[in-house]
Parts: sequence; C-alpha cells; structure tokens
Amino acid sequence: MRPILQISKTRLNGNDLRQCLRIAFGGMLGFLLCKLMGWNYGAFFTVSPILLLGMVPRLTAHVARQFIASLLLVSSVVLVMQGVFGAKPIPMILLVAGLFALLFREMSRGVNFLFGAMSVVNLSMMLHFASYPDAHVGDMVASQAMSTLSTLLIALLMHGIFPDVASRPVRVLPVKSASTRRHEVLLATTVATLSFIAFQVLDLQSALSAQVASILVLFPLNWRGAGPAGWNRALGTLVGCNAGLIIQFVLMTHFDVLPFTAFGLWLGLLLFARYHMLEGGQSAAGFAGLTTMAILFGQYVTPQHDLFFSDLYRFSSLAVAVSLALMLVFVLDRLLNRFASTRWQPPS
Repeated sequence: MRPILQISKTRLNGNDLRQCLRIAFGGMLGFLLCKLMGWNYGAFFTVSPILLLGMVPRLTAHVARQFIASLLLVSSVVLVMQGVFGAKPIPMILLVAGLFALLFREMSRGVNFLFGAMSVVNLSMMLHFASYPDAHVGDMVASQAMSTLSTLLIALLMHGIFPDVASRPVRVLPVKSASTRRHEVLLATTVATLSFIAFQVLDLQSALSAQVASILVLFPLNWRGAGPAGWNRALGTLVGCNAGLIIQFVLMTHFDVLPFTAFGLWLGLLLFARYHMLEGGQSAAGFAGLTTMAILFGQYVTPQHDLFFSDLYRFSSLAVAVSLALMLVFVLDRLLNRFASTRWQPPS
C-alpha cells in the first residue's frame, strides 16, 4: 500500500523552519496586497510567492532574472498572439505547442527550470482565459506583471526577515542523455497542448485549478515522476480543500472580515509548509496543499463570496483533469520508449 504522506525526514532543521515562515507569511502578504488594493486575479498574487518561496530555497540573481524573463515572455506572447491569432484556432494551437516545446526544453536542461515552469503555467492559464470574449487582456497582463514584481519584493522581504541559519548545499543538475531530453520534451509538450485544447473546446472557464494541475503533474517530465506527482497532487488538493472548508466553517458569516480570513490562510499555509519541508521541499502533497489554499483564498474569497462551492468543484474537476493527464502520460511514455531516439533513461 502506498504511504499517505511521503516523509523524507522526521524533524525540521533551522533552515526548514525559516522556509516555512517565509512561505506562510509571503503567501499571506500577497493575499492581503491584492485584497486591500482591490486587484483582480487574486490567484496570481497569492500563488506566485508560494511558488517562488516553496520551490526555490535560495533567492539569487539568477532566480530573479528567470522570474522577470518569464514575466516579459508571457506578457508579450499573450498580447501579441491573442491579438493576431485569437480568432484562428489552428495557428494558435501550433504556436502554443511550439512555445511549450521550447519551455519544456529549458526545464529538461535544468539550468532555467524556474523560467520554463513559471512560463508554461502562466501561458496555459492566461491564453485560455484571454480567449473568452469578455476577457480584459490588458487587465490580465497588468495583474500578472504586478504579481511578479510584488512577489520578488515579498521574497526579498521574507529572506531578510527569516534568513537561513546555515548555508545550503549547491544543487547538482543530473546528466541526461539526448534521447531522455527528447522523450521529456515530446511527452510534456504533447500532454500540455492537448490539455490546452481540451479546456478551450469544453469551455471550462471556471476550472482554473484543474488546468493548473494538469500542467503541474508534468513537472517531473516523465512517467516515473508524473505518477507519484499525480497522486500527491490529488492527495494534497483533497486535504487542502478540506482545510479550506474547516476554516470556512470556523469563520461562518465572518469570512468578509479580512484579518480573520488572512489569519486562517496563514495558519493553513504554515501547516502545509511544514509537510512540504518534511517531504524534502519537493513538489508533493504538502506543496499541492499550499497551492490549493492559495488558489481558493486568492481567487474565490471576496466580501460577497465564500469558498464553499468553489472548494467542492475544485477537487472534483481536478481529479478528472489529473486522471486524464496521467493516462496520456502513460500512453505516450510507452509509445516513445519504443524508439531508441526517444527512449527515456534514468539520469546519472
């Protein structure tokens, strides 16, 4: 039987505790900023700090450059492609597939993994929502730009207030064969493009979490990693949705009181950040719970709207999206492994 939680350590060290605090306070600050300023697309402001502070334990100049480069690429692509090819589905799909291939290539190489990961998630999300007639593309791009800049400032602040207590080892990138890189790029690009097409054709405008989840399960770039990633994604989302419901029941009719809601979000983020660090800081169940809480509170909680029905719909739609994505990954993995030029081999 698969263990419920993939724990890689039994206790937190000093660096882990500081990173937990950075994640919880950083996510809460992003949430407060967008709600106090009345900005749209609150998920951008709440999720981005968690992605940066949770996936990258050390904030360096190279990390900041990748973050800003992702902003510039996504903004320019959405503005240009949607304006020129928005009413032409075939050219749009071909261009999206080409962009996905370039971004997954950067992720497979490893040096610019953050740039590729942030870009592919934001592109799939923003191009989908920009395709609707009532979408305000300029407002969406401006919100994404503001969330990126505010995330960098929040990350700098969090690292200043909660610095590491000891130096961290430098990450050594795995060495991959040419066939492995081709396998990973072709597999991830195909599934991400089919996901984009499905959400366009089925008119799933409100299934933000499911669309993001169908991309996040591809981050391992292979079937061996995608299977556990899908399981952890579903498990973390289920627990995150239940945590959101518990906070909603505690708040009852006081969900419109911002300090109460912010404290509930902070507490939930702190608990999931602890699990995230116990899992070794990997994109597993704890990280899925973090992003679930961030999307639920950032996107759906307003003074006029609680998260009850959004919470229930989120898990059901995500379970379907992740299941279909994993089926495609499995089929493509078997197909690509039949050819020597695209056969996946364990990195050394």
